[in-house]
Amino acid sequence: MQKILITTATLYANGAVHFGHIAGAYLPGDICARYHRLKKRDIIYISGSDEYGIAISLSAELAGRSPQDHVNHFHAVNKALFDKMNISFDHYSRTTWPGHVEATHQYFTDLLANGYIEDKETEQLYSEQEGRFLADRYVIGTCPRCGFDKARGDECTHCGGSFEATDLLNPRSKLTNSPLTLKKTRHWFLRLDLFREKLDAWLDTKNWKPNVINFIKSYIQDLRPRAITRDTSWGIPLPLPNTTGKVLYVWFDAPIGYISATKEWSQLKGDPSAWERYWYDPNTRYIQFVGKDNIPFHAAIFPSMTMGQNRPYKLVDELVANEFYNLEGRQFSKSDGWFIDLEDFLTRYSSDQLRYTIAANAPETADSEFTWKDFQLKCNTDLVGKFGNFIHRTLSFVQLHCGGKIPPMGNLEARDEQFLQDIQQAVDKADGAYEGFRVRAAAAAIMELASLGNVYFDAKKPWNDAKSDETKAKMYTTIACCLECVKALALVSSPIIPEAAGKIWKLIGFEGCPGGWDEVTALKMEAGKTLPAPQVLFSKIEDKQIEMEIAKLMSLSKNEAPAATDPLAEKAVGPDLVTFDEVRKLDLRVAKIIGAEKIAKSKKL
Repeated sequence: MQKILITTATLYANGAVHFGHIAGAYLPGDICARYHRLKKRDIIYISGSDEYGIAISLSAELAGRSPQDHVNHFHAVNKALFDKMNISFDHYSRTTWPGHVEATHQYFTDLLANGYIEDKETEQLYSEQEGRFLADRYVIGTCPRCGFDKARGDECTHCGGSFEATDLLNPRSKLTNSPLTLKKTRHWFLRLDLFREKLDAWLDTKNWKPNVINFIKSYIQDLRPRAITRDTSWGIPLPLPNTTGKVLYVWFDAPIGYISATKEWSQLKGDPSAWERYWYDPNTRYIQFVGKDNIPFHAAIFPSMTMGQNRPYKLVDELVANEFYNLEGRQFSKSDGWFIDLEDFLTRYSSDQLRYTIAANAPETADSEFTWKDFQLKCNTDLVGKFGNFIHRTLSFVQLHCGGKIPPMGNLEARDEQFLQDIQQAVDKADGAYEGFRVRAAAAAIMELASLGNVYFDAKKPWNDAKSDETKAKMYTTIACCLECVKALALVSSPIIPEAAGKIWKLIGFEGCPGGWDEVTALKMEAGKTLPAPQVLFSKIEDKQIEMEIAKLMSLSKNEAPAATDPLAEKAVGPDLVTFDEVRKLDLRVAKIIGAEKIAKSKKL
């Protein structure tokens, strides 16, 4: 049996998980994991909290708590949110668990012994008042490019410039506003430049998405030594003598967390060596899901680190990197009030509604966005109008005209045979989409299957056949075919909307999914089995509710004027006036309709 290792980028424990995180890595990873479980493959899905780093120290100080208390808080918050979103990790770990230290030290000592780490003296910013070196996140100053006097130590939020903290003019402490001076300190650097040729050759073997390959091929041409230590107390200490106050930089230890997390999973299941069957087996298929901003770390830096150490850890086979997921045309930003609180959202809407909306518009090859109007459309048109409608009308018909039991499938007419073939083709299409990490295509295949069911139901008109004993057998066959479609819908939808799929299995007489993907596809519904009363899977979202959500977002964004493209703004902004001369420039023509035909299978066109 093929072993599959799935990891998603560890989540920085400095805030609550938001829609962008879910869309970029965690939902695609979960859909992949659920699909491979259905295919009966030996799969584990691993992730966790990334809990070290200067940003966490800073936030903890500002919040008046210790770094450990800070990460404890957000680890619990995010674990609970992932559970509510039905993200089915086999293990969600954290980098502050003791076993992570050993794995990180092993990487460092191997890389050092193999000549891939060097130490040198550098000048860094130091606070005499606080008696410590300050990393970039603790520093503010004047941008050397545009002169903005509140630039951060790593970038200017005014002009977008990126630079080293030592490049700032008039640097000062973010905490005390005291001036900073340059002072010499010793740091260790990873010689990434020595891996350029190895990475090039390795990447030539990959058939990743063009946006990933093109980006990383360009990135590795400029690889240079990169500091992997910091002067601070919050982090994994350097495993060398006389280095008190030196810790490993968070970007170095975080990806090693995938390995240490799998070790922890192994220990918790009572089989301490189980992790080796995935990480040490060259035939394991390792699939990594990340957001766009994590491509350099997972396509160049972590592979370099792994190539340079001594254990036979598996290198990533499939790097599935998605683009950015925005909100109503802008980037999510809690500081600007441009965000949707996930916990609050899930008090009014189901996780399935959000999972489907994100999947149907996943940022796979280009940036995409969440809009409240699109959310309403996806829920009402797809989940209620197509998916839920077909399932409910079929199961209601079973109760009304089939005695609440699965009817027998009698003689098949050409239309019935074609429908069953169409069902299989849609299932195969979804199968291929899931296998190729094409979440949007999988969501489209689900709705295509639901539409096929609705069209078939309307075309066969079983309500007419139910009126006469002579045509009841034909009606039974129609409904039996529809139930085959319902079964198929439960199967293909379960990776994306697992709660609804679980309800459907019960509604068609199963306690849960009755087997793997192939077994369920081949399984025929059992005639005569009594089915429970149907229930509504999804409810319609009203316009007033969406208007309230948009108004809430606008209020949160500090009462900024809404963009003209916003639904509420369209009511407030009047049309621009044009002159008569401008109208004369238009090429207006008149046409006469000379013929029209009814569109097949449509009541309105």
